[in-house]
Amino acid sequence: MSESDEALAERFAAAFRTHPAGVAIITADDGSGPAGLTATSVISLSARPALLAFSLSARSSAAPRIEAAGSVVVHLLDAGQVDLAKRFATGGIDRFAPPCRWHRLATGEPVLSSVGTWLRGRIADGLTAGGSTLVVVEVDEVGPGAAADAPLVYRDRTWYALDERAVTA
Repeated sequence: MSESDEALAERFAAAFRTHPAGVAIITADDGSGPAGLTATSVISLSARPALLAFSLSARSSAAPRIEAAGSVVVHLLDAGQVDLAKRFATGGIDRFAPPCRWHRLATGEPVLSSVGTWLRGRIADGLTAGGSTLVVVEVDEVGPGAAADAPLVYRDRTWYALDERAVTA
């Protein structure tokens, strides 16, 4: 990478660090036990059919297992779940060990018991780009969606609660 490419990469990363993103945890089981990670790249693609997408970094130890699983659960976190987000963002630990509470859905995927809103689906497509893979999921089921606290948002390496204040024109 030339010096100007390196400078561009640094400016690019800095720009997106200041762009807030919702926080989710992706879980799956490829047959060797549960795997999971924290993601800030989850987006809605379509309501009909129900499609979402997220990005998996090639540097993540959980990424190959999630891709191989064939199906995933995407958990949408609220501000009271920052400890869970930090746990699934930490490498080199058993993310599913106590005090983490989880169980399996009837279809076999691991689901975090304390997360009210989750979406289960099968991996429909993937696109490798740079050091990441964009994973497209066709959603088959939406979890109970219990009334959540304020959403958990990540911006510039800091966790935030998104409050109810609206900005209007």
